[in-house]
Amino acid sequence: MINKNFGFGTQIRKSPYFDSTVKWGATGFSVYNHMYIPRDFGNPEQNFWNLIEKSILCDVAVERQVEITGPDAYKFIQLLTPRDLSKLSIGQCKYVLIVNDKGGIINDPVLLRLGENHFWLSLADSDVLLWAQGVAVNSGLNVKINEPDVSPLQLQGPTSAEIMIKLFGEDIKDLKYYWLREYNLDGIPLIVSRTGWSSELGYEIYLRDGSKGNELYEKIMLAGKEYGLQPGHTSSIRRIEGGMLSYHADADIDTNPFELGLDRLVSLDSDIDFVGKKALKKIKQDGIKRKQVGLEIDCKPLTGPNTTFWPVEKNNKKIGKITSAVYSPRLKKNIALAMIEIEQSETGTKLEVITNEGKYNSVVVEKPFYDPKKKIASSS
Repeated sequence: MINKNFGFGTQIRKSPYFDSTVKWGATGFSVYNHMYIPRDFGNPEQNFWNLIEKSILCDVAVERQVEITGPDAYKFIQLLTPRDLSKLSIGQCKYVLIVNDKGGIINDPVLLRLGENHFWLSLADSDVLLWAQGVAVNSGLNVKINEPDVSPLQLQGPTSAEIMIKLFGEDIKDLKYYWLREYNLDGIPLIVSRTGWSSELGYEIYLRDGSKGNELYEKIMLAGKEYGLQPGHTSSIRRIEGGMLSYHADADIDTNPFELGLDRLVSLDSDIDFVGKKALKKIKQDGIKRKQVGLEIDCKPLTGPNTTFWPVEKNNKKIGKITSAVYSPRLKKNIALAMIEIEQSETGTKLEVITNEGKYNSVVVEKPFYDPKKKIASSS
């Protein structure tokens, strides 16, 4: 039983849902964006099955928001990302990258457009608020950049739509993949989007009043009881199956978008200007030297995700590293994301991986490992 008063001091922030997650069985936490995130409800494999067979509710308040408003907000948000936003509508979301002047990835957030000049960046694990405020200083643009009182939950899994209908009514069925809508649930102000970090059908529920966190969590759990909803945490198994990035693991400031196969998120041929454009043009022209690939590792089932970067070798020469690895009980395989020399990245290439237990054979395979077209997440 976790003492609700445990902690490392006020520099690590508790989410508005913290007490509810402890009440519902959270037994372990990690730190993400200077906040506690529940990472253990007893059994990661059961959490995976709960996600793909029914639904889970995840406290992801650690996806802190950077709010950008003001007369030049659209111009500024385009300056921050290499993705062309010219067709981004009000009420729409986009997965974007934020890069530095060398083309290195700082973050891979979801961008939400709430108004003509009103945006949120829903962050992965890095201090984008500081970066954005720094970029704004000499931009000559009239913008206001701050962190709003916003705390997301993720409701993910095949029964999530039924739970949302019970909470918000039939019209929630019309909410399209990567679009958002404003709601008020019994006096609780919310933004709801058809997004998530699971590769499953799901929703993110952005609470706009932190004083109502536990009330919201309990309402959702109660509504979901008849649909098999369980408290949970983001699933490393499902994330890796879906080839989804975890910042600091699969990407960092020394990783560029082309190494990850994310060319579609970089608009080099348009007239838009953004931080890092010159560097990314040169990287594209020169060609990349390494590439992210999927690997299957031939060893007994891994007992958990890797906690260090495992070396990848070819003929006893190191050619890269495993960034994320896990055993998939559905696929009955050890699967991994790896960053390796591009000469060894062709599908079918045989490699060796040095885990904590020893050296094992592996093979390069296509990724994502499951549902590569994201049909599950985007289904209506």
